[in-house]
Amino acid sequence: MILATCILSLVILFSSMSYVSAHPHQGQIQVNSHTHQPQTQYFPIDGIIGIEKTTLLFHAPEENSLPWGFIEGKIENAVSGYPVIIQIYKDGEAVQFAQTDVNEDGSYEYKFRVLNVEGDETIKIFKGDYNVSIFKVVYLNQNNLI
Repeated sequence: MILATCILSLVILFSSMSYVSAHPHQGQIQVNSHTHQPQTQYFPIDGIIGIEKTTLLFHAPEENSLPWGFIEGKIENAVSGYPVIIQIYKDGEAVQFAQTDVNEDGSYEYKFRVLNVEGDETIKIFKGDYNVSIFKVVYLNQNNLI
């Protein structure tokens, strides 16, 4: 029996303003004995708001037995009315795209299956390393907000 409350991910902190989760280890990501830091870029739209793109590594280990993975985060400077776009790639090939709403407190979550159990067979949907791109619409300079 699979428990829906099982999850694969814990929080990865990548700035004091936001956080995102997409990995089974807390803090910095250790894969093959080295650290993978999330990378964040900003693309201005109109001088007030812009798109924040964060790219990070998601690792689903071979021995994983948990059915769910999730990507979650909190945006301190979110622009109301814009969803978060999530793109998951393996070896440069698109695996999954998703969109999720941002709550009033700036938090968001996207939950997805990483393995399935059909009878006696376990099917690993996600296995290995994936690049995750997360796009958020944010205010570029919080100090200018009234």
